[in-house]
Amino acid sequence: MKLRSSDWFGREGKDGFIYRAWMKNQGIPDDEFRDKPVIGICNTWSELTPCNAHFRELAESVKKGVWESGGFPLEFPVMSLGETIVKPTAMLFRNLMSMTVEESIRANPLDGVVLLVGCDKTTPASVMGACSVDIPTIAVSGGPMLTGKFKGRDMATSDIWRMSEASRSGELDQETFRNAEAAMCRSQGHCAVMGTASTMGCMVESLGLTLPENAAIPAADSRRKVLAQLSGRRIVDMVKEDLKPSEILTREAFENAVIANAAIGGSTNFLIHLMAIAGRVGINLTLDDFDRLGSKIPLLANLQPSGKYFMEDFYYAGGLPAVMKELLPHLHKSVVSVNGKTVEENCSSAESFDEEIIAKLDKPFQENSGIAVVYGNLCENGAIIKPSAASEELMKHRGQAIVFETIEEFHERINDPELEADETNILVLKNVGPKGYPGMPEVGNMGLPPKLLKKGVKDMVRISDGRMSGTAFGTTFLHVSPESAIGGNLAFVQDGDWIEVDVENRRLHLDVPPDELEKRKRNWKPIDLGYDRGYVKMFIDHVEQADKGMDLDYLKGSSGSEVSRDSH
Repeated sequence: MKLRSSDWFGREGKDGFIYRAWMKNQGIPDDEFRDKPVIGICNTWSELTPCNAHFRELAESVKKGVWESGGFPLEFPVMSLGETIVKPTAMLFRNLMSMTVEESIRANPLDGVVLLVGCDKTTPASVMGACSVDIPTIAVSGGPMLTGKFKGRDMATSDIWRMSEASRSGELDQETFRNAEAAMCRSQGHCAVMGTASTMGCMVESLGLTLPENAAIPAADSRRKVLAQLSGRRIVDMVKEDLKPSEILTREAFENAVIANAAIGGSTNFLIHLMAIAGRVGINLTLDDFDRLGSKIPLLANLQPSGKYFMEDFYYAGGLPAVMKELLPHLHKSVVSVNGKTVEENCSSAESFDEEIIAKLDKPFQENSGIAVVYGNLCENGAIIKPSAASEELMKHRGQAIVFETIEEFHERINDPELEADETNILVLKNVGPKGYPGMPEVGNMGLPPKLLKKGVKDMVRISDGRMSGTAFGTTFLHVSPESAIGGNLAFVQDGDWIEVDVENRRLHLDVPPDELEKRKRNWKPIDLGYDRGYVKMFIDHVEQADKGMDLDYLKGSSGSEVSRDSH
């Protein structure tokens, strides 16, 4: 087959001279440019992305595999997003990062690409960009941290929310709170629970874009390097087979990913990222698909925040292949992954070594898991809730709203001991959606009023057009669409309004007469976002709503690998 890279390195005359000569200043022998598949290693390494800070070393393992299979590896950087560092929210820049990935792949002499991914947004952004180019692609996740150890017990990211509430209620002193930091983050890797990063690792594995076991191997485990090396070998063969993402990412593959996410108690952010990836390959994935396919799937993985254990435990218990084997009756078994094998073949020898961590299908930890999608006059295009992380007694509830117009107002008022609130109230946060924040931050799991925490209240119903960290929990209705900033009905909720939630019947209702709602609409004025330049303005002008995946409208679909013009 004719290699794509030959349009650069296989040329004669001046053009070929230029392409090869400047590469040779790195000490590359001439024969490396002769009929060898050029493999790009798309590295999201950055010291500002702590979860991915070990990727330089991981890239070397990939290179070993590429060399062994007769390929020519070339590592390149792209924009990287550190979930814990980037302001105002990493989600604002996911689509921008996807563009840097897409254009870097297309513009350069690459025949195949290995995506080094880990921290939350680096995975979907890299996959979105690579899918838009559609050359042979394999992903390698960085892996989760080792489980934290603090004062004789295990801990990880989900404990931040518990400790924060304990600190706010006065039960935990600041010195202890701070001492827990290094104890929790004691190794390289991303969050050690089934947060968004681990969910994304499971997502790419269940889609078939990685080798089996990719999702759960701890970052510090030597087997993570082995998987990276094997992935380097495999991508060379994928180039020879011309196995592209468009052949792997079928409708059936997306449905498998939805089902797997339900079984592991994956992050609510999964919906937004999977829909965005589907949009890049022309698959119309909707909110209803997540509810239809996932809401009746039992919870098989006993992992925080929905359960008890950690990603390190998950790997030792059998990892995602063991879950997929249990799920085979629900899955499309013949879907092919990057190793050329079917889903069924990839998990045929898998088993659960600890049924306290990975349950059998006929004896799950929870009967119905997944993501529930609700509708009503408060969310005409849908909102979501994660039942496995919610309080059962609040899944059907009627209460009066306490409304916060912005996240700043929330922070100003929530700690006020004079705030009129009890456990029956519903906290409502506006203007934190895709356009309203902008970028839709992870603030939906609002902290409870300290006056209630001191009374022993652990959960309240919370509603917003924002997102929630995959490591968080609570009875939180998220991704309300249309968002308040563009005039969705969430914008018109007032203090004291009665709201009814009924997850079983998929209902989220604002109990305000239609004529009163219309009156409020006529008097409503949107907040001034204050952005008039640069990428943020472009984002606000073109970002789609949460129920569509929050991609930029002009990035939908594949643009291909062809470079239409040549400057030499």
